[in-house]
Amino acid sequence: MLYGPEHVRRYEETDGEVGHDWENGAPVLILTTRGRKSGVERKSPLIYQEHDGAYVLVASDGGAPVDPNWYRNLQAEPEVKVQVKGDRFTARARDASAAERAAVWSKMVAVWPNYEKYRKTVDREIPVVFLERI
Repeated sequence: MLYGPEHVRRYEETDGEVGHDWENGAPVLILTTRGRKSGVERKSPLIYQEHDGAYVLVASDGGAPVDPNWYRNLQAEPEVKVQVKGDRFTARARDASAAERAAVWSKMVAVWPNYEKYRKTVDREIPVVFLERI
């Protein structure tokens, strides 16, 4: 199973042929954010689902007590780069509204059931993010 930088490298080299379909078939994209302090590009392989023409992410960080760095980076700079298989594009990230969150949460849990477990074990509200092409 691929993780971290190796996952990103193999995904990019193969246009997602390797790495798009991850553990238990969960689809993965590559999100590139700019470090909020360093200014350096950071790449993260993240589980996603499509919804109404956008890509949806869950900022769970495996149930960690704080938001993941990629999420904090896009809060500082919402314009990001995205790769879904061989499709590379620029997107604007935004937090889901309460209604959008309710509409997509079960869809995200269906592809990665641990999201529900994480939600029950952390004190923070786990952010749900929409990526929209620009």
